[in-house]
Amino acid sequence: MKQTKTQQFPKTKLAWLWENMQGTRGIYIVGMLGTIVYNVLQLTVPYYSGKIVDIFLTGENARENMRTNSDLFYKLLIAMVGFTFLRTIIVYLDCMIYEHVSQTVLYRVRNYLYNKIERQDMTFYSTYRTGDLMTRVTGDLDAVRHMVAWVIRMVIESFSLFGAAAIFFLYINWKMALCLLVISPFVFWIIYLFKNKVAPMHALLREKLAQMNTYAQENISGNRVVKAFAREDYEIQKFDKANKDYAETNKATGMVWLKFYPYVESIANLMPVVMLAVGGVFLIRGQLTMGEYVAFSGLIWAIANPMRQMGNIMNEFQRFSAASQKVMEIYYSEPKIKDAKDAVAHPERFEGKIEFEDVSFQYEDGDLPVLHDINFTVEPNEIVAIMGETGCGKTSLIHLIPRFYEPTKGQIRIDGIPIGKLKLADLRKNIGLATQDVLLYSDTIEGNIAYGDSTINLDEVMKFAKYSAASDFISKMPEGYDTIVGERGVGLSGGQKQRISLARALAVKPSILILDDTTSAVDMETEKQIQQSLRELDFPCTKIIIAQRISTTKAADKILVLQDGYIREAGTHEELLAKKGYYYELVKLQTGAEEL
Repeated sequence: MKQTKTQQFPKTKLAWLWENMQGTRGIYIVGMLGTIVYNVLQLTVPYYSGKIVDIFLTGENARENMRTNSDLFYKLLIAMVGFTFLRTIIVYLDCMIYEHVSQTVLYRVRNYLYNKIERQDMTFYSTYRTGDLMTRVTGDLDAVRHMVAWVIRMVIESFSLFGAAAIFFLYINWKMALCLLVISPFVFWIIYLFKNKVAPMHALLREKLAQMNTYAQENISGNRVVKAFAREDYEIQKFDKANKDYAETNKATGMVWLKFYPYVESIANLMPVVMLAVGGVFLIRGQLTMGEYVAFSGLIWAIANPMRQMGNIMNEFQRFSAASQKVMEIYYSEPKIKDAKDAVAHPERFEGKIEFEDVSFQYEDGDLPVLHDINFTVEPNEIVAIMGETGCGKTSLIHLIPRFYEPTKGQIRIDGIPIGKLKLADLRKNIGLATQDVLLYSDTIEGNIAYGDSTINLDEVMKFAKYSAASDFISKMPEGYDTIVGERGVGLSGGQKQRISLARALAVKPSILILDDTTSAVDMETEKQIQQSLRELDFPCTKIIIAQRISTTKAADKILVLQDGYIREAGTHEELLAKKGYYYELVKLQTGAEEL
C-alpha cells in the first residue's frame, strides 16, 4: 500500500500544484505578471539617473541644459519617484495575491488529504504511522504553501530581473554587458551541482522529522504506560536522540549550501570589480558615457542578486520536492476496500441474517492464513458467541463483516446479498461495533454515546446508557451526561469506558451488533445486567459476541469455538458440553468443577 520514493504519479509536482490552484489561477497569473512588471520597473531609476547625469551633470552642455531645460530635470526626478511609488504598490498587491492563493491551496489540499485519510481502509492505517501522517498534513503542506507563496515568486523575480537588466545592459553598451554577463553561466553550473547534493538531504531531513513526530505522538498517547513503568528518562532520551538526529541532518543540509555559497558569492562580487576595471577603460576611451556608467553601476545588483538568490531558491524547491512527494502519496492513494462499481444501495434496515461460506483470510503482511474455510450461518435476531484462545482469529473474523478487511477466499452474505455488492455506508450504518480497546473522544458523555447518530435526544441517550448498565455511574458524576470525557477516556475506569462504548454501539439501533470482548472489564453482576438488557432491546438485532466468560456464552443461541483459524466446535451450551472438547474443558476451568 505504501508508495515508494520513485512512485510515479498521474501528474508532475508542478502540474499537481496547478491543479489545486483551480479557482485562483487567473489571479495567480496576474500576480506572476505583476512580478515581471515590478522587476522591469527596477530599470527606471538607473535609466533616469543616467539621463540626469549625462544631460545635466557631465554632458558638454550640462550647465546650459540645466538653465534652459530645467523642466526636463524635474520631470525626470518626478518620473523616478512616481515609478518607485508605483513599483511599491505593485509589490504590495503582488504579495497579497501570492499569499491569498497559497492559503487557498493549503486549505483545499489539507481538506482533501483529511478526506482521503478518513476514507482509507485498515491496511492503510497499519502501514502509515500516525506521526508520519501528522507531518504530511502540517509540515509537508507548509512546504507546499511556501512553494506557491515564495519560491515561484522568487524564481520569476530572479529571472525577470536578470533578463531585464541583461537586455538593458545590452541596449546601453553591448561590449560592457557581455563582459559582465559572461560570468553568470558559472553560477548556474554551481547551482546545478548544489541541486544534486541537496536533494537527497531534504528527503532524509523530512524522514527524520516524521520519525521525531512519531516518537512524540506515541509517547503522549501512551503516557500512562510510561509512568506505570517509570520510563520517563528512557523516553526523554529516545526523543532527545531523534531530535538530535533531526538537528544534525538539518545542519548537514544547511552545510551543503555553505560549501557552495563562497563560490557563488565570489562570482557575484567579481562583477563590481569587472565593472570598475572594464568600465574605467571604456570611460577613458570614450566608449562609455558617465551616465551610462552610472546606469550600469545602479543595476549591477540586478545581475548579482539573482545569482545569490538562486541557492536559496533551489534549497526551498528541493524542500518542496521532498514534502510534495509525501503529500502526493496520500493525495493519489486509493483504498482497496471501496464500493464496487455495481454496488447496490440498501437504505432500508437489514433483517440481520449473516452467512459465511468457505471464508479464509490472510493479512497482506502475514506469512500464514489467519482463518481457514469458515462456514456458519446466523439467523436474524440470534445471539452467536465466538470463543477461542488468544490469536485464533476471533477479531479478524468479525472485522470481515463490516469489510474492514476482505476475505482472501470465500464469500460473506448479509440477507443473502454478498457484502461486496453493498455500498459501504449502507453496510456499516447497519452494524454497531464495540471493542475491548475503547476509544472515547474529548467530548461529553452524551456526545460520545450519540456519536453514531447525532440526531438522537437526551432521553434516547439515557435509554441506551441504561441498556449498557452505564446510567448508574453517569448519574453520579457532577455534571451527569454533560461531563467532559478526557482524551481517550482518561478519568474513567476500563469497565466504565466499555459500557459507554456499548451504549454508543446500541445508539445507532443496529441490525447487527458486534461485541468484541466488550464486558471483559466489568464485574459479574453488571455483566448479567447487560446480558439481560441485550435480550430485551426494543429493536430487532442480530448479536455476535466475542467472549471468554461462560456466563456470557451459555445463553447464546449458538457458540463457535475457534482454534488455529478453524471452527473446531459449534453448537449450544449443552451440545458443546456433551462433546467434551475445548468448551467443556473451559467450563470446568472457570467453574472449578472436576466433572460436569
